[in-house]
Amino acid sequence: MRTRIIGILVFSLACTMTSVGYAEERKTLAWLHEVKFGILHHDTGGLWSGFSRESGVDFNLEAIFSPHVNFLGGAFRPAFGGSANTAGDTSKLYTDIRWQYEHASGMFFGIGVGAAIHNGKLHLVRDDRKALGSRVLFHIPIEIGYRLGARTSLSVYFDHVSNAYLADDNEGMDTLGGRFGYRF
Repeated sequence: MRTRIIGILVFSLACTMTSVGYAEERKTLAWLHEVKFGILHHDTGGLWSGFSRESGVDFNLEAIFSPHVNFLGGAFRPAFGGSANTAGDTSKLYTDIRWQYEHASGMFFGIGVGAAIHNGKLHLVRDDRKALGSRVLFHIPIEIGYRLGARTSLSVYFDHVSNAYLADDNEGMDTLGGRFGYRF
């Protein structure tokens, strides 16, 4: 499963990068709003889930799509992404509905809710792996950042996955790091 997740992330990144040249020629991709790439600390302790068992760094790739609904000065957009763990611990794919507000100063704030699938442990087998309880988890991302220009941004990104106590085991997992965004 880990190999498949990494393969999907690499394929997605390759598709995105080959589309960038075409985006410059056409000035827009009608279906794709923004792509974000990040490096995240895996299973960060002391946040929402409270403690850490797993290790490594996660490489994160996310596509935010163009269809949107304006609401409270921001916009709801669908997103699809994934995080691949470099230490062989839990990796995940997720889909969300994100709401993002952008201020005229260049600052932005985003929050979302969705679902994630992962290749981690469901029950406590070893002390160095989280017991996530269910293969499908809730995914909650929060992001704050700054637009460097019309197309690029830097941000601090946090996400939490858990089953919301719908299963017996629910240790949850948090990631925290930075992301670079490119808007089409």
